[in-house]
Amino acid sequence: MPENAASAAERLQAVLTTLRTTMDTQISTAPSVREEHSHGEAMNAACLPEAVVFAESTDDVSAVLRACHAQRVPVVAFGAGTSVEGHVVPPEHAISLDLSRMTSILAVNAEDLDCRVQAGLTRQSLNAQIRDTGLFFPVDPGGEATLGGMCATRASGTAAVRYGTMKENVLGLTVVLATGEIIQTGGRVRKSSTGYDLTSLFVGSEGTLGIITEVQLKLHGRPETLSAAVCQFENLHDAVQTAMEIIQCGIPINRVELMDPVQMQASIQFSKLEGYRPLTTLFFEFAGAPAAVQEQVSATEALVEANNGLGFAWAESAEDRSRLWKARHDAFWAAKALDPQARVISTDCIVPISRLGTLIDGVYEDIKASGLRAPLLGHVGDGNFHTLIITEDTPEGHAQAWELDKKIVARALALEGSCSGEHGVGMGKLDFLETEHGAGALSVMRALKNTMDPHHILNPGKLLPTGPVYQG
Repeated sequence: MPENAASAAERLQAVLTTLRTTMDTQISTAPSVREEHSHGEAMNAACLPEAVVFAESTDDVSAVLRACHAQRVPVVAFGAGTSVEGHVVPPEHAISLDLSRMTSILAVNAEDLDCRVQAGLTRQSLNAQIRDTGLFFPVDPGGEATLGGMCATRASGTAAVRYGTMKENVLGLTVVLATGEIIQTGGRVRKSSTGYDLTSLFVGSEGTLGIITEVQLKLHGRPETLSAAVCQFENLHDAVQTAMEIIQCGIPINRVELMDPVQMQASIQFSKLEGYRPLTTLFFEFAGAPAAVQEQVSATEALVEANNGLGFAWAESAEDRSRLWKARHDAFWAAKALDPQARVISTDCIVPISRLGTLIDGVYEDIKASGLRAPLLGHVGDGNFHTLIITEDTPEGHAQAWELDKKIVARALALEGSCSGEHGVGMGKLDFLETEHGAGALSVMRALKNTMDPHHILNPGKLLPTGPVYQG
């Protein structure tokens, strides 16, 4: 039978037959395994993959993609399944390629502050294993995400205001292209003036141009001193103004996070944050040499006082600091606990920091008009915040949440922002890409996709909305 006459089911079975000759024990069609790989943490509808293949090496990934490319079978990379915009939801008749077994640290170069890891390793595991070197990897999205997945979505997090996002902390990659060809991008040096910047092309490509299997990461020295504090405000604008002035004054703060009163109430209940009130709250972390930390603290305290802050509550011990930041990272679950039967839809956007107050004012208007509960929190040091939309877990509830999400993003775009500073596009933000980037830029992106993945087998339907392709 000619290849183009075979059905999608027949082509997929041909791929599995090929792979079973060398990877039989790494392939699962068990219903429970398929269900686990049918969704992330988004509200997008799940879809069962036909099979899950557990890769254990770059060569395994290459073998899978060679077979899928030959048979035109879609394949979706899967790490920890923590994405919130539908990145890992497979299309019909697809293979889910799970990289979570690829967890080795391949090299640590302590003198040069870099390391090389396999893509299935998590940030938490990396930091635990290199603790004795005095180094750490700082990009902290909060969940148990894999480093390959963090690269694919160009992840950010609470420490981005000081250390940057994945884009700034990746030196090089090993990538398997749609054809199965393996390439290396970047290297170990901190800068290079040669060739196209392919590393940056793949960081944030959401598995649509190639599958990342190894990552060369920048490491950073562990700070000599860490100090954390919480400050509450009667007025949200005062809190936002404080965060904005911290950045404008060049204070090298480690983290500055915001919770609005609704989120703070939820976190007080869920995380047992005794002694705090349900007010707008800033969480601060300062890091460095003792004298430098004291200088940061003094400058920040002066700004807090000038903006009507209600004073600092300090977390001096490591246990207290950990409790505060765990409460911040558990914000989603705290919001969920407000109504355990409801669905919590997490969305994010980002604007220039000077426009954050204007955006939040508008978002509050939209939330009030929607009739929904929607706590706000975010990385206000870089203008990025999240809205946790609490809604009934019904089609009508999802539609109501989606309408609110669209209004929030539209406000951000009107203020020269982006539809996502952290979550990525996946399927959830496709509708906003043309407004943000323009039709011309999207046509060039589609031309890149067509060149590098001519059969569109790599995570189809994600990142790029359909439309015209640049022809040259």
